[in-house]
Amino acid sequence: MNATYNKEDKLLILEITEEIDHHTTEKIRRKADYEIERFSPKRTIFDFNKVTFMDSAGIGMLIGRYKLVTMLGGTMEMVHVKPSIMKIFEMCGIPKIIKVG
Repeated sequence: MNATYNKEDKLLILEITEEIDHHTTEKIRRKADYEIERFSPKRTIFDFNKVTFMDSAGIGMLIGRYKLVTMLGGTMEMVHVKPSIMKIFEMCGIPKIIKVG
């Protein structure tokens, strides 16, 4: 996962560069938590451009990051979500909680 922080906009972009499953969620969670706590951004974007697969472990990881971001007073959204992953989000009601653009 790659992280980019724009200090002027207080924007943190977390680009996920691998599949999200029970094998990778812990590594993604640790890196995301570190960057979120490090910068306390007003806006956090998870970029799914390179994600081709996600299982239920990814849903839990995202909800946890959403709670952390909002606890610190920020907002979270997800971009470049592929249709197959969007179906999973819709089945779980994620777009009602987290903005998906």
